[in-house]
Amino acid sequence: MKIFKRDDRGFTLVEVLIVVILVAILAAIAVPKYMQMVKGARASDAKVQINAIMNAAEIYEQEVGTWPSDLTLLEEQGYVELQESTKRAWTFALIGDQQIQATSTAEMRGGPGNVVTYNIQNGSWSGYGFPKSETGE
Repeated sequence: MKIFKRDDRGFTLVEVLIVVILVAILAAIAVPKYMQMVKGARASDAKVQINAIMNAAEIYEQEVGTWPSDLTLLEEQGYVELQESTKRAWTFALIGDQQIQATSTAEMRGGPGNVVTYNIQNGSWSGYGFPKSETGE
């Protein structure tokens, strides 16, 4: 008669379930943070261009004496030159002398309609890719 020895070299079902639960908890914490970082990276392109527009508008105001009425005026007179790839992904607008706004187009990976806003008066950023309020730089 043969005697079978029990082989204890594997993982039990309970051990496997504990590992799966731990991985799920870590994923639940990490995925939202990762998605926020991706949004922030996409919004950084708009932020860089908004800074360039802001600088150009300030130079225009110093030279001409009035705040520019729209972005086309700054581009036509050579105060700012937006990269073509950025213009395909974002549309920019001066909203009075209060805000500069970028809205994503259909060509941006994050999808159309995402808005990044820079408030000129208090130096705060808001919208897509930013926490509730990110003041200054």
